[in-house]
Amino acid sequence: MRTRWPARESSDATGRAERRWRRLRTAAPWLVMCCYLIGAVAVAARLWADPAGREQFAGVGDNELFSWFLRYAATAVAHGRLPALVTVAMNAPQGINLMWNTSFLLPGVLLTPLTLLAGPQVSLTLVVTLGFAGSAASLFWVLRRWGASVGAAALGGAVYGFSPAMVNAGFAHYHLQFAVLPPLIADAVLRLITGRGHSVRVGAWLGLLYAAQLFIGEEILVYTVLACVILAAALALSNPGAVRRRARDAVTGLAAAVAVFLLVDGYALWVQFFGPLAEHSALQASATTNPVWFVTPSAQLLFHTRASAAATPLVAPGTAEDLIYLGWPLIVIVVIAAAAFWRDVRVRAAAVTWAVLDMFALGGASLHVGNVTWPGRLLPWHWLQGLPGLAQVLPWRFSILADGAAAAALAFALDRALAAMPRAGGWRRWPRWALAGVALLAVVPLVPLPYQVASLTPVPAGWQATSTMLRLPPDAAVLAFPFPAGGLPHAVLRWQADTGWPQSMIGGYFLGPDSTGQASFYFSHPSPETAVASYLNGLWKGQHPPSPPRKELQAVFDYWRPAAIVAVAGPQSPVVRVLTQLFGRPTLHIGQVFSWRLYSWRLRS
Repeated sequence: MRTRWPARESSDATGRAERRWRRLRTAAPWLVMCCYLIGAVAVAARLWADPAGREQFAGVGDNELFSWFLRYAATAVAHGRLPALVTVAMNAPQGINLMWNTSFLLPGVLLTPLTLLAGPQVSLTLVVTLGFAGSAASLFWVLRRWGASVGAAALGGAVYGFSPAMVNAGFAHYHLQFAVLPPLIADAVLRLITGRGHSVRVGAWLGLLYAAQLFIGEEILVYTVLACVILAAALALSNPGAVRRRARDAVTGLAAAVAVFLLVDGYALWVQFFGPLAEHSALQASATTNPVWFVTPSAQLLFHTRASAAATPLVAPGTAEDLIYLGWPLIVIVVIAAAAFWRDVRVRAAAVTWAVLDMFALGGASLHVGNVTWPGRLLPWHWLQGLPGLAQVLPWRFSILADGAAAAALAFALDRALAAMPRAGGWRRWPRWALAGVALLAVVPLVPLPYQVASLTPVPAGWQATSTMLRLPPDAAVLAFPFPAGGLPHAVLRWQADTGWPQSMIGGYFLGPDSTGQASFYFSHPSPETAVASYLNGLWKGQHPPSPPRKELQAVFDYWRPAAIVAVAGPQSPVVRVLTQLFGRPTLHIGQVFSWRLYSWRLRS
């Protein structure tokens, strides 16, 4: 009997080891998800220190605008309805078409309880955190589905979810940074092409993903569609025979996708292109993306120099965002990997997609690098930028998805390289560890710093008391100062988002049609309203600009028809003095807020 005990003990030990290994394999993906979440919280740590009172330091009005959109969606849901796609809640009495703006409607609806309970800025802090962790987890899941190991997929997901492009997009471009669905869309397209799954079911799922992405960010949907076309073309050229065999099922699946997409989003698209305040866009001079930026880190990355940080501002009005950095190590590694494992269709398709998308990111204008000029006609985007629907596309933002393709190529190539090495034990495993170390070192230059933050503009004393004591109807239009408009202060958008008042505001920060129907930021084109708003805002700033003719003032107020005027200013402010001359003594003066409840728009003589 004793001679059998070691065999039984050995069998039990082997069983325990196998069970332990199975538990580890089951837990590994969840550990990866936790690491992504920890990384996302670390990047947003300064925001989470005061989530309701801090925003990413960006220097533009997009934080206020997205806060406004979240409040708008939450208010609609609180009243038992979906948000209207055309509304006078901003820019009364004309209104705005939300389909032409980054209205972020789906996240706004889903985050309604948090927005109403804690405020829109808390919801935005959660969005940016989930944008990092969710985007990384999404690509991790897709890479695992297509055969990547846990380690390689974890690295690929981190490169995509925390890429410099994603970190930069997190500076108030939430519709770009919340890029959770593009990897899932690419996965569904690949399943259709390769025949994995029932074509109609996969197509319906693809249609739902497209429909959801439209209400997260229509711009990123355009980039994703083009990326999927490139990916599909790379696969088709790799195996034309398989394409012919799969063509019928793929077309059936795409038809199902289109049907589901139009069923869900058809009305929204009709409102955008044929409804009120529809726009058109003429191609403007394309901005150039300097190729040097591929290897020039910004100040938001852990490893950067003062010179490179100065050369690549984080977000500066009128300049291209610094999105395209990948760094020499990762670029070289991906190029070598693509060449070494070109026969692997996964590596080849991902590498081709990465290369083409980054070529798109260079834009369509002539490039000037030193004394060398590269004609725009030699760049692929030059020939696509004039197509319908692409005139407003900012090409450098293709880098968001290009980084995902580079991450996929890196993950699949790493697995192929490790599989080619002998599985030796002990110290003889060092070549495998060295290879994994090289891959990790290649992505170290992408490690981001925590976001810089700034305190929010607080709601002025007397704002909410004024909203209560004026006793305005719910849909009454309010003219507030500082007047909110493109290029002018956006504080009123923040106060409206934080308090929900006024429910209808004159002016705003949005895209709308100018007198010719061309898409334009509000107040960036000359009009009588522009002149009057600029005059009154100059007064609010303490300046003394020349007054427009009285007839013009009267015509603009007759058009605006405000039920009340609210000015956040000191008692000696020129804007308070002029408004008193025009409309009489203020109805209320509470804290910092002067207000006039109007029953007529006739100016006092």
